[in-house]
Amino acid sequence: MTTPLPFHRDESGPFAGIGVLRVESPGKPVVVLNMELVDRLEASLNALPRDLRGLVLASASERVFIAGADLKAIQDLSDSDLHRYLARAGRVYGLIAKLPYPTVAAINGAALGGGLELAMHCDGLVACPGAKPYPVGLPEAGLSICPGWGGTNLLAARLQDAAKALTLTATGQTMMFDEAQTGGLFDAVAPDASTLIDAAMSWLVNQPARTRDDRDGAPFRWIGRPGTRARVFAALEQVRDAIVTTGPGKAVALAVDAGLSKGWDAALEVEQRELVRLRSAPEGKAAIAAFFEKAAKK
Repeated sequence: MTTPLPFHRDESGPFAGIGVLRVESPGKPVVVLNMELVDRLEASLNALPRDLRGLVLASASERVFIAGADLKAIQDLSDSDLHRYLARAGRVYGLIAKLPYPTVAAINGAALGGGLELAMHCDGLVACPGAKPYPVGLPEAGLSICPGWGGTNLLAARLQDAAKALTLTATGQTMMFDEAQTGGLFDAVAPDASTLIDAAMSWLVNQPARTRDDRDGAPFRWIGRPGTRARVFAALEQVRDAIVTTGPGKAVALAVDAGLSKGWDAALEVEQRELVRLRSAPEGKAAIAAFFEKAAKK
């Protein structure tokens, strides 16, 4: 039986009816989105009370929000198994975007790759400074692969400078907390970790109620929304020639084109297809192997 993630619901006071769900990786130094965590997340999301006032998605780790996807699985799985892993986790992520109440991610530390993608499936992002500066972003292109759970279509909708978001995604460069804050990634910022959950709850109580009828299966903030599509289209045309000079950059452009012209599901399909293709290419295999070799020497 799958063990659900830690969940708490406030029953009184100004935040009555708001729930907090915490992701965790027991026995590991940081939270990583492996299949076990995906299973637990799915079970927990399906078991949430339907009458919540709102949901905070937080981390049980004091060091990170989520360090990213399970890179070992991305390295080792066959093409068909990797397709299944990506598609399954994508469906689980999508459960957040379908919840009939507002949602917010409480970011207390590094939020990278699949971890940031998970956070961006929430309606809002509330963060706090860490004990040390921490990175936020989509580093996949630095490993000669690309995002697989909507990152190409999500970061460009959330950063004020969509052209910068596309360039960061295509190159794998990440932002530090201060840069992400200045760039408008976060909807609110708490003074420190001790006030983060209250700040996230406060953000929730100021959001309009949501119902199933308000949800269309895509995250609340993505490039296909009215008012965002034209801005991102213009940004893509601005940076396209610069980013398509690499395999990951071409994949980012393809996924953004798909999102703008065909919709959210089409964008995910392109991302996942391209991630598997890039992972299996010599450059991707070499980059991921080098990452593990470097990590083993630390």
